[in-house]
Amino acid sequence: MAIPLLLLCLFMALLCGCAADLSPVATATAPAATDAGSVQVDAENEAASVGVGDDILARAFAEQAEDLSVEGTGTVTKILADDNEGDRHQRFIIALSSGQTLLVSHNIDVAPRIKDLQVGDTVSFRGEYVWNQQGGLIHWTHHDPAGDHFAGWLEHRGQRYQ
Repeated sequence: MAIPLLLLCLFMALLCGCAADLSPVATATAPAATDAGSVQVDAENEAASVGVGDDILARAFAEQAEDLSVEGTGTVTKILADDNEGDRHQRFIIALSSGQTLLVSHNIDVAPRIKDLQVGDTVSFRGEYVWNQQGGLIHWTHHDPAGDHFAGWLEHRGQRYQ
């Protein structure tokens, strides 16, 4: 009877040890995370992690992360004027279901502009997170013409912009 109980205790210890091994949010230059919401991606000469969902974005904000590849979905709360200095960017703010807000800066010199974007619309994204005090910034929401950077995208009304 003691051996099965010992095996059960060892199994539980291993299980608890694995659950407690949640690594902090990874950056593009750090080893890829193994969180349950992450997908491993092998970019050229660099390991990147795609964090998926509000929990990853909340951790990124709390840890003031930069250059973190993420995916998520939010509701447009404000449409801003385009940034026309240097590369042109379509800019808007989205709110996640958690309440966190993100500034999306979408390079329209590389990818098409989202047409007919309106407050209240849902936008899904894959891009690079950069911390700021307002909740964060998402950029690199497009393909990389040189093929050296992790590709991102935006989705709006069933159309993908990359």
